[in-house]
Amino acid sequence: MDRPSTLEILPIACDILIENEIDGSILILIPGGKFFVGGKEFDEGGKKFVVELPAFYAGITTVTNAQYKRFVNATDHRPPDQSDWNLPRLSQHPVVQVSWEDAQSYCKWAGLRLPSELEWEKAARYTDGREYPWGNNWNHTLCHNTIKKRKKNTCFVFDYPKGVSAWGGYHMSGNVWEWCEDWYDDNIYQHYKKGDPDPPIEGKYRVVRGNSWGGRSQNSFRCAIRGYVKPDHRLNDCGFRVFRSLTL
Repeated sequence: MDRPSTLEILPIACDILIENEIDGSILILIPGGKFFVGGKEFDEGGKKFVVELPAFYAGITTVTNAQYKRFVNATDHRPPDQSDWNLPRLSQHPVVQVSWEDAQSYCKWAGLRLPSELEWEKAARYTDGREYPWGNNWNHTLCHNTIKKRKKNTCFVFDYPKGVSAWGGYHMSGNVWEWCEDWYDDNIYQHYKKGDPDPPIEGKYRVVRGNSWGGRSQNSFRCAIRGYVKPDHRLNDCGFRVFRSLTL
């Protein structure tokens, strides 16, 4: 059965969308302003607090295998380690088995960037600090996970349309972990809570957000959950979403 077109799927006003010509990414405008960030764990700040960010654009989906194939063909970059990544049936699944370093190379080619983790969190949980992209109540049917049914792989990037964020972002919980720009620091949200906006300048791991198809704990799908992975590692449940500043 043929998949519907992107415009048929999107429950979004098209005047706040842009398309990046190089890689075909569709991005949505996230307005500037204050929002609630953080959560109950120590590395989330211990409780929600307010942060203010300028406006930015966020990809409505993670980068797909088809998009990554375009990048590999254009640059001769090393392909993902997943052997079936370029099969037609997986073309609209998120690319995985790509490192943070690979994601950076893709972004440089596409004229885009990875998000800061605060940008990622605002894109995922709106301005009201909701627990999950769709609201405050857990529902395992709204994201791709293994809590009720065993999943063995990624899914179509436009699946689970009822689980989108308030801005219209798909799979900001579940499907794949997503690389962020920032180094991971256990204490950085304590600094953010005090009004210090600067991200860590060094570290051992890069931040990943959102959990994946392999997630089996309700708590781990909260928007505030912070993960970390070494930047040269390639994992079968980790991909990335592209962002862009309001002005290049």
